[in-house]
Amino acid sequence: MTIHTFTLHIDWPGGRNSVGELSAERLQTKISIPPEMNGPGIGTNPDEMLLGAAATCYLITLAAMLERSEIEAELTLESKGLVDVTNGVFTYKAIHHNVEILLKNKEDDRGRRIAERYAYKAEETCMISKALKGNVDIEVHLTLR
Repeated sequence: MTIHTFTLHIDWPGGRNSVGELSAERLQTKISIPPEMNGPGIGTNPDEMLLGAAATCYLITLAAMLERSEIEAELTLESKGLVDVTNGVFTYKAIHHNVEILLKNKEDDRGRRIAERYAYKAEETCMISKALKGNVDIEVHLTLR
């Protein structure tokens, strides 16, 4: 078994509405609470980072599946995170991935069927989707061209 360790460091200067500095091996950014949640809205925030983790994991998983099947395609993804606020409690409810697959060989019916199947299977097999399973509903909406 191989274990990969990812590390990040955060410097946080004070209370709720402070602005922190996040650094990881390949990521440096400011973080704070978003303005929608009455924060300063500087840099990114946990909600965007969770969405970013889910979206990038999904898209890279889909790209790898298509590549292994020798299906050439360009992918575009827009993901939305839905956070419910009820009685002051914030709950990440759902993520919707709107993925567009542009097949390079539009005449390949087999490739089209596989690409469609993989668009949904990638969400089930992505490491981040698995980590969120049971807590956050994740939906895939596909456009295949």
